[in-house]
Amino acid sequence: MYWDVVEVKPEPCYCLFVRFKDGAAGRVRLRPEELTGVLAPLRDERFFEQVFIDYGAVAWPGEIDLAPDAMYAQVSSQRDELQQAGPARDRR
Repeated sequence: MYWDVVEVKPEPCYCLFVRFKDGAAGRVRLRPEELTGVLAPLRDERFFEQVFIDYGAVAWPGEIDLAPDAMYAQVSSQRDELQQAGPARDRR
């Protein structure tokens, strides 16, 4: 699918840089208060950094994964917001 992840890099503060099969790319921020239940191990920064791609999905050891379609929607909304804002202008 177009939302298959082809690149993922962990960043500070529970953030991931992701690139999708169709070329869309951006950052996905996970909120610590949402890292509960099966996602609780992700609170450990060393564990969080073990992220990898498993059949187009962002995953961690122990069969922990995130839905790529939800991440794609988040990245797409960021891209849309940037396009709506337009280029920065010098307003003297």
